[in-house]
Amino acid sequence: METVFTILFNGISLSSILLLAAIGLSVTFGLMRVINMAHGEFIMIGSYTTFLVQNFFIAFLPKSAFDFYYPVAIIFSFLVSALFGCILERLIIKRLYGRETDSILATWGISLFLQQLARSIFGAPNVNVSSPSVLNGNLEIMGVAMTYKRLFIIFLVIVCLAFMYILMYKTSYGKKVRATMQNRAMAQCLGIKTNHIDTFTFAIGSGLAGVAGCALCLLGSVGPSLGQNYIIDAFMVVVLGGVGKLSGAIAGALLIGMSNATIQFGTSANIAKAIVLILVILFLQKKPQGLFTIHSRALDE
Repeated sequence: METVFTILFNGISLSSILLLAAIGLSVTFGLMRVINMAHGEFIMIGSYTTFLVQNFFIAFLPKSAFDFYYPVAIIFSFLVSALFGCILERLIIKRLYGRETDSILATWGISLFLQQLARSIFGAPNVNVSSPSVLNGNLEIMGVAMTYKRLFIIFLVIVCLAFMYILMYKTSYGKKVRATMQNRAMAQCLGIKTNHIDTFTFAIGSGLAGVAGCALCLLGSVGPSLGQNYIIDAFMVVVLGGVGKLSGAIAGALLIGMSNATIQFGTSANIAKAIVLILVILFLQKKPQGLFTIHSRALDE
């Protein structure tokens, strides 16, 4: 039972990280049909924002206030990444709607530019972020040592999911986003300013990626290529779960995370990733639209 609970916790922990990285990508990909290869760099921006907030607290505030830097860093990671996303959408992304191949090339170039910009500003070596003292330590249940850091990340994912659910399904803005996603032309005819919806939604998706970067600071050092370690897995989550569906992103993250943890227990991390990738490819051969799909007359054409 101890082994089972260890695999279960590791799987849920990995799933939460993947979901946090993919939740914003799921909405923007479903809305705009733009394959944003620079999404990982928004994760990196969130991580470096956390690093800067930490240094500000160290330099200008008393030591007793240090633990409060992390809640502030979460907010600033969201805002800074959202601002970068808004600028990127206005300058480049809006010209690439419906052009998947062009969007891959353009956003890949943006990805390389942002990585090099980070190297120029912060240097090539990774930098370290100290976690708040309250998150140091483990919680042991039934022989399984669960770190407070990973438990906090799971809690943070639940908060982000609740935020997205309320925004998408309980507000008028969410109705406009779903209408634009299902039938853009009809939404425009009904007076919805779809260009504003695109910008705001892309900014929110980028901001959530920044929150993911802030969370990843708890697990390791921060470097210019941090986002590249998660972008492929994030796309796998989105495609496996179904584009544009929040429930699909959750299911996709759980399947990939639990599969990785289970296979990795008897093999290695690289072999587990390769096997999971093969399984996802085989599944998509049978059901290319993913686990959950949005049905509408416009999308079925």
